[in-house]
Amino acid sequence: MGTLLPSIPAKRYFTIGEVAELCGVKPHVLRYWEQEFTQLRPMKRRGNRRYYQHHEVLMIRRIRDLLYDQGFTISGARNRLQELAHPSRDGASDSVNAAEADSELPSMLIDTAQTLSIDAVGYSLDSNAVRKELFEIRALLSPN
Repeated sequence: MGTLLPSIPAKRYFTIGEVAELCGVKPHVLRYWEQEFTQLRPMKRRGNRRYYQHHEVLMIRRIRDLLYDQGFTISGARNRLQELAHPSRDGASDSVNAAEADSELPSMLIDTAQTLSIDAVGYSLDSNAVRKELFEIRALLSPN
């Protein structure tokens, strides 16, 4: 990501204001993205207040990266997220595809984060999700 964003605290739910600060976008942009990206479905409570979970914050950061840093259009970003969620299985595995898969490791984290279960005490993580998150952190810290 081009802009250094703050780390995501270990909380169960985030308000729209907190997510706006964590992702570097305004709340009205988040509300608009909810209409454009079906993957974003924050929980709504009394007064229609939105509460985002950790995996949704990661998804918003991915969307922000696609739109602001990589220059995708809304429809292009939507298509890209669909491709990442459902990669083609046509058997083509050349070095370009392998390099692209390595560069898409943070997006794989988003897919994995959706499968994480939250128990009453805190977060319950599987080792694959932790490994992928560590790769994302390493990519953020390495100079490019």
